Amino acid sequence: MTDWPSEELEKIAAADELQLAPARPDGTLRKPVTIWVVRLGDDLYVRSVNGRNSHWFRGVKDRHEGHIRAGGVDKDVRFVEAGDDVKDEIEAAYRTKYGHYGASYVDPLFTPGAKAATLELVPR
Repeated sequence: MTDWPSEELEKIAAADELQLAPARPDGTLRKPVTIWVVRLGDDLYVRSVNGRNSHWFRGVKDRHEGHIRAGGVDKDVRFVEAGDDVKDEIEAAYRTKYGHYGASYVDPLFTPGAKAATLELVPR
């Protein structure tokens, strides 16, 4: 589903952290949160470790739009619910990219609640 330019995709995927600011109903941006991002093929995904009730994830539900910053890329995005067909692959991508931080940091991303709060980032 991606339309990411290759250079932006590579820069964002290589970044350790991503700043994500969901849009409010009036279009202004909420305060950004720092989260981890993974690449799966030509797509980028984020996941809320605290599930669908986390503050930033609830904010995403207002407009399903926002802004990200990572790896020197600033981009307006849409947030699209990830399908169940890719959630295991996304988990593997998180383990590969962030496994060096240790299980206490990475394993919370694999709870049922966190898996249910997985979003694809689609450029606007």
